[in-house]
Amino acid sequence: MKKTVILFLVLAVAASCAREPKFRITGTIDGTENATIILQKRIAGGYEVIDSAMIENGTFTMEGVIGYPQMVNLAIKDKRGGLNFFLEDADITINGHADSLYLASVTGSQTQGEFDTYKAAFDESNTEMSKIYDSYREARMSGNEELAASIEKELEALDAKQNEMKKEFIRKNPSSYVTPIVLNELSYTLEAGEMESLLGGLDTTLNKVQAVVGMKERLEHLKAVSTGQKAPDFTLNDVDGNPVSLYSKLGGDTKLLLVDFWAAWCGPCRQENPNVVKVWKEYNKMGFDVFGVSLDRSKEDWVKAIEDDQLTWTHVSDLKYWDCAPAKQYAVNSIPANFLLDSNGVIVGHNLRGDALAAKVKELLEAK
Repeated sequence: MKKTVILFLVLAVAASCAREPKFRITGTIDGTENATIILQKRIAGGYEVIDSAMIENGTFTMEGVIGYPQMVNLAIKDKRGGLNFFLEDADITINGHADSLYLASVTGSQTQGEFDTYKAAFDESNTEMSKIYDSYREARMSGNEELAASIEKELEALDAKQNEMKKEFIRKNPSSYVTPIVLNELSYTLEAGEMESLLGGLDTTLNKVQAVVGMKERLEHLKAVSTGQKAPDFTLNDVDGNPVSLYSKLGGDTKLLLVDFWAAWCGPCRQENPNVVKVWKEYNKMGFDVFGVSLDRSKEDWVKAIEDDQLTWTHVSDLKYWDCAPAKQYAVNSIPANFLLDSNGVIVGHNLRGDALAAKVKELLEAK
């Protein structure tokens, strides 16, 4: 009898070890019946469906294998919005309402718990930022530009504080599957050196995460256009359809050239344009010029924005939106973005805005 018990235990352990890890989602969704719910993950250009199920009597179940914790989206077919959460091979319970699925509770995912804790750390500063932004919007609407500029500096300081909090999280959690999400969000504000340092500090277990793979690829592009590197040449058509190369704008009377990535549809770009115009007017005769690269899709909108904002320098575009070839070449993932070049095409500044652009241009021109 004793041998039989031992054999049974051995077989049970063996069977347990042989069982492949998998996820099992048990969900309760109020407010809908006989609807299809879809589990999907974001890929380049859209979403890839992982699984789907019918919601019957307000409940559904899903099973499968995800491999490692990944951010996914749960959505009801033909209904906007959805719930973003970390899926991993575990028993996960989701409870929510069809009209506010994004607020549903998720239990059973350790990584989701880590993500919830991470987000909670920003609650206080997010509330503060929201109040400050309301004041900023009121100042802008009332035409008080001086007050708006002052409040904008408060927003920038708070944003910088949050970025430091994110970097601290990354450094302290090198093996968390939440970390690639945080770093990917932050990466658009990082120079090549800092991004390489943060990526290099990640545990090798994260190398399989698609966001990490993508960031490493982007890092190589960033290195090629980092400060001190010679800017890659490119050619696009101007508003009259004539091809103009970047290098054709270098040299001669031009001592500094700002390569400015922008678009008519980009609100922050349009807000920054008056500052670029101001710097151009003040320093153009001393050798400062601008080369505008638009990520527009409509030529009509592009040309109108140039005229409305009085952007009197050379402009080029392939009218391909985010498929703009030079934007990809320069690792531009958000706009406005700019690169300041010297007369030899060497990058001497990056993403200079507001007073920082004027200060840098003045410093470099006075040094010549």
